[in-house]
Amino acid sequence: MSFTFASWNINSIRARAHLVQDWLERHPECDLLCLQEIKCEDSQFPAVFKDAGYHVATTGQKAYNGVAFIGRRPFDVTTHTLPGFDDPTARYIECELDGLTIGNLYLPNGNSGGEDGYSKKLAFFEALAVRGKEFLESEKSFAFIGDYNVCPTDEDLAPKALSPADALVRPETRAAFHRLQWLGLTDALRAVHPTGRHYTFWDYQAAAFQRNSGLRIDHALLSPRVTERLVSFTIDREERSAEKASDHVPVIVTLR
Repeated sequence: MSFTFASWNINSIRARAHLVQDWLERHPECDLLCLQEIKCEDSQFPAVFKDAGYHVATTGQKAYNGVAFIGRRPFDVTTHTLPGFDDPTARYIECELDGLTIGNLYLPNGNSGGEDGYSKKLAFFEALAVRGKEFLESEKSFAFIGDYNVCPTDEDLAPKALSPADALVRPETRAAFHRLQWLGLTDALRAVHPTGRHYTFWDYQAAAFQRNSGLRIDHALLSPRVTERLVSFTIDREERSAEKASDHVPVIVTLR
């Protein structure tokens, strides 16, 4: 039985609910959509999705951050926070569906707040690694998907798109991402496309999308059993050209 799930940093669900509705209607194969940066409290999440028959769960926060699930079938939420990450911001939600555990994450950017702000980025990575290790030891089938705010290699950003000092490309950031891979997790895109420039984010400034000056910062890391089921990883690039689009586009994982 195939299973498809997707991730999309929507950059305000209230401003772009219509885009999400339209996308879900055009992608009936998507069993579960993971959203980041919903930028609203739980009570403010648009009711149109539940009204349309979708199943919704949120970890919201006023004006900033926030993550959510929109599913076509019921799912079980296992936690609204990342265990071990001691921070009040809304950045993680996790559920189980069809024998698969999915952690939906919005990792700190790390460029604001000085070194304290950057340390929160590394702390999130540390907690995620601990969570992943626990899941691997229990032989759980799982995926961590969302906006990681990291370009793992130089091939994951357009030339000169970021300063070498940017938190998304600092050596410590990349090492933290690679640590997850060294645990035994697979970068779904690179399993399908080992090389090449594939972007998931284009800034609103300086005609970045028109120039294709993008970043690959939205990732899906899969456990070994899930990797064995991987059929495709698709970046829905065309969504960036929509009117009032998010600066990120959906990424879609299909399993057999």
